[in-house]
Amino acid sequence: MENTTVPNNIPTEQVVELKKRIAELEALVKYYEEQFRLAKHRQFGVSSEKSEYDICQLNMFNEAETASDINTAEPELSEIKGHYRKRKRLTNDSLPEDIPVETVEYELTDIECVCPECGGNMHVMGHDSRKELVIIPAQVKIREHRQAVYSCRRCENNSDHTPILKASVPESVIRGSFASPEAIAHIMVQKYVMGVPLYRQEQEWNRNGIMLSRQTMSNWLIKAAGDWLEPIYERLKTLMLQRDVLHADETTLQVLNERGKSAQSKSYMWLYRTGGDAERSIVLYEYKPDRSSRHPESFLKGFKGYLHADGYEGYRKLSEHITVIGCWAHMRRKFDEALKILPEKDREVSYAMRGKRLCDKLFELEHSFVCMPPTERFSKRQEKSKPLVDEFFTWAATVNAPPKTALGKAIHYAISQRLYLERFLLDGRLEICNNRAERSIKPFVIGRKNWLFSNTPKGAKASSVIYSIIETAKENGVNPFHFLVYIFYNAPNLNLKNSNDADILLPWNTILS
Repeated sequence: MENTTVPNNIPTEQVVELKKRIAELEALVKYYEEQFRLAKHRQFGVSSEKSEYDICQLNMFNEAETASDINTAEPELSEIKGHYRKRKRLTNDSLPEDIPVETVEYELTDIECVCPECGGNMHVMGHDSRKELVIIPAQVKIREHRQAVYSCRRCENNSDHTPILKASVPESVIRGSFASPEAIAHIMVQKYVMGVPLYRQEQEWNRNGIMLSRQTMSNWLIKAAGDWLEPIYERLKTLMLQRDVLHADETTLQVLNERGKSAQSKSYMWLYRTGGDAERSIVLYEYKPDRSSRHPESFLKGFKGYLHADGYEGYRKLSEHITVIGCWAHMRRKFDEALKILPEKDREVSYAMRGKRLCDKLFELEHSFVCMPPTERFSKRQEKSKPLVDEFFTWAATVNAPPKTALGKAIHYAISQRLYLERFLLDGRLEICNNRAERSIKPFVIGRKNWLFSNTPKGAKASSVIYSIIETAKENGVNPFHFLVYIFYNAPNLNLKNSNDADILLPWNTILS
């Protein structure tokens, strides 16, 4: 083995400096090992945080001890007769009852309809049948609006002035364009629900013999969003800010042609939505060029209440009338990551496991409170959740972990966010995490993987408005395509500056055929 003894002729100060440097390098190597394990897990492991280290999974190995009860009498034995088990369906596939049915009849000819035994005529005694789902690709047609023009025959013959009348005709969704409500709605749904970029839609149109360019489709989307969807968006925002509980989140967006910024720079899509206490859900996106705290401050102007958010510092700078609620899912995720990068033999007795299990207990309690009214949930939290929260932070204060390690970051996050993490105990309407906002922003994140970027800020703003209308419709159980068609048929004939007219086009007020 190599001799690591320090020679006697090296000055003491240099020895101290070398030992300090060695300690720093060892800490750096440990940090890189953690990051390597975490990167490997993110690439090859499952993304769910319900890992194999959850409490319920650990109990599988001592099931007999945890489930046993010596005071329980043994059940009486009974003979079970043999039986046949019906085959179980492995899927939930079903066909709608109101779908049109096309019946194809198969009958024998008169020559074939002869009894093979006696030669007599045979009659229909019943039918065997099978059903098939027939899919017809999108059909395209031209709708021509012919407006009848009337004049008076008598005035034509006897007068120097002939009055002319025209039949009333509804306004078009885009004047001077051949766009229809159905066409615009279809393009929007394909891009913002199905994640199909405009260039791929262009290819599909061209394959069907329709030379419709992505530039034309983009113009349609921006024009329709600005004229008809944005007033509805503003009305939804007004209604949202009247609520007491909201959620917020944000994610990155790339905008290519943004003034003063390179094409590779980050812009942001912010999300705001109503809480679980709202009877009618509202989901709104807002595009902004950066992550400055002035953007949520501007959007939430006039709002007074609780705001669920993650640990981003920008939310802490909001108005004093807004109480920011922290997210325990983010807290748990940090301990989960710290646990996954440990060698398997060290996980069971680690601080990361301890922190994760305390978080798990809180979520388990919340699951049992789901069906309770807010007042009862508040009481139960004070009785059961608050002592557990106090235990968690008391324990976290005793953990001395290097700040750059995954565990150190989890402990630092817990201590620095304590004020906000404890606030879900203030009101029974509040939630323990901000997962509601994360679920609502996920459709945008998935869509972004397909269409990658926005070309201009104008297009990014239109996208935020379209996403808002579509996701709000989905949250309220309304079909996005039918809802958009309804808007584009009716909005051009209404005064959307009037709140009563705008309310007609809200998802919960629409009457879809």
